[in-house]
Amino acid sequence: MTETENQIENTTENIKLYSSKAISGATFLGGPLAAGYLISENFKALNKPDDGRKSLIIGIVTTIILFGGIFMLPEQIIDKIPRQLIPLIYTGVIWGIVEWKQGDILKAHKENNNTFFSGWRAAGIGLISLLIIGIGIFGYAYIESSNPAYEIYDSKIAEFSKNENESLTFYDNIGFKSNSTLLSELDNKVIPKWERNIKIINELDNIDGLPSDLSDQNKTLLKYSELRLEAFLLIKKAVSEDTDKYDSQLNMLNIKIENELKKLN
Repeated sequence: MTETENQIENTTENIKLYSSKAISGATFLGGPLAAGYLISENFKALNKPDDGRKSLIIGIVTTIILFGGIFMLPEQIIDKIPRQLIPLIYTGVIWGIVEWKQGDILKAHKENNNTFFSGWRAAGIGLISLLIIGIGIFGYAYIESSNPAYEIYDSKIAEFSKNENESLTFYDNIGFKSNSTLLSELDNKVIPKWERNIKIINELDNIDGLPSDLSDQNKTLLKYSELRLEAFLLIKKAVSEDTDKYDSQLNMLNIKIENELKKLN
């Protein structure tokens, strides 16, 4: 074969492209938004403006879905996910897409010794994308923090906590209290406070605009409150009958209460 026959067809001689490596690096820094922009720039340089627009739109939409989904995840789940895992996943996905859509062109571009944009330029775009995402996140957080539902929620949770703390003083020096004193505390303070706490949680569920994570927390708080009330009613029964035959039931209730508290923590 002649040298001409061996030569790869050079259709990108006079244009600059972003390499898959540069796009991956920018994606790790700036997420799918950076990837969508760089891939779209490659398509535009290759005279495929429609594909370029689609890539940019997909990058924007994917970024909104990704970070919106992260915000919706409960905090306890987010805390268990390694910080680098999510960027590594979406960077790997983007690399695969680039190889699928532009891999052959980029390979030919490189083998023909044509020009690529520097990795530093791509990294700069990644940082700009990161800044845009950061502004979006802070804007979202500001809007959420001004949500009146939070103020209402906090005031009712403060009442819930006050009732909880005051009711649990029942256990202070319990061995030195007479049965009549214990029954008086249960009837006049402890049980009414947990009945009120159950009402508080039901009121919280009716707050307009309550975020989903707080709605999920309410379910656990309601279960916890119902278990507390059940336990104190059983204690009242045991004190009234002056018996310890309900101890095993109380122990099971206390285990369930601890499990709900772990979920809240």
